[in-house]
Amino acid sequence: MYEGFYGLTGKPFQLSPDPAFFFGSKGHSSAFSYLKYGVYQSEGFLVITGEVGAGKTTLVRALLEELDTHNVVAAQIVSTQLEADDLLRSVAKAFGIAVRSDFKAHMLGALEAYFLTLFQERKRVLLIIDEAQNLGARALEELRMLSNFQCGDRALLQSFLVGQPELRSMMRAPSMEQLRQRVIASYHLGPLDEQETRAYIEHRLHCVGWKSDPSFEPDAFVDIHRSTGGIPRRINSLCNRLLLAGFLAERHTLGRADVEAVVTEIDYEVGVDVGVPVHQELRNEPVVNLGSAANSDSLKAIAARVDRLERNVDELLRIVRAIVEPERSLPDEEPRPRSRRSSKGG
Repeated sequence: MYEGFYGLTGKPFQLSPDPAFFFGSKGHSSAFSYLKYGVYQSEGFLVITGEVGAGKTTLVRALLEELDTHNVVAAQIVSTQLEADDLLRSVAKAFGIAVRSDFKAHMLGALEAYFLTLFQERKRVLLIIDEAQNLGARALEELRMLSNFQCGDRALLQSFLVGQPELRSMMRAPSMEQLRQRVIASYHLGPLDEQETRAYIEHRLHCVGWKSDPSFEPDAFVDIHRSTGGIPRRINSLCNRLLLAGFLAERHTLGRADVEAVVTEIDYEVGVDVGVPVHQELRNEPVVNLGSAANSDSLKAIAARVDRLERNVDELLRIVRAIVEPERSLPDEEPRPRSRRSSKGG
């Protein structure tokens, strides 16, 4: 919608991961180097963790685009509470392996045969599990057992585990000792700092032909960083709404007031108490103007709903009283008219 107004060739802040927008911050560049190092080692486990929206999936997709498919056969699984047998079925499906039954022995046999075939073709096998924090303990142990498939001194399968910080806690458990011994490297992807946040925003805009329209006041970048904590997905969400608001207001320069207005609007939409926005703990300063037109209209709407609710409750209580105490609740009966009697002899 706002792309044409600002002369952009596409959407700069879409939420879905897209390697075309990969931004090499210090943290993302380091994480990417770890992934490439893992591929070079061609064995063991590599673990990448990061907060929700930190850019882990974008990293994985950027890696997959760089892989030489003639030498590496890669498959990706997005884990959703997989247990041992479910994991084996998912691995087989990800690699396109037909398994004749759900018996564990048959699945393991089919997987090993497939890996051996690729090994004989001088190809390596890489399994990437996204959202790996959702794996159960038995599934992680089954994954470790798959890493035992070898031909001579060469491993037939290498695995990358990508997940949220809970994955690190899972890996520290005493029961994960044998799996930890197979980890060749691990890296935790942190948020962007203030300077990287500005560079990230400008990078994504340049990817769609940005010519400094809209322009951003320096304080706007500071506020965006404070409001999002430097998490890329949050930055995308906020900036997308910011450009939309700028388009609707026909503004070509965006500043701190614009950012605050959008943040307040988003906070209200997700049900945060007015006056206590989500980002306030990062900003440590009030940003909500209770006298704004938007908040005034919202409060009026809430008051109207409360009034209607009170009237409905009163009506319900009246009906209940009429049922329980009919004599007291019903209106007094009108006096009955006396019947007319005919006069004597009439």
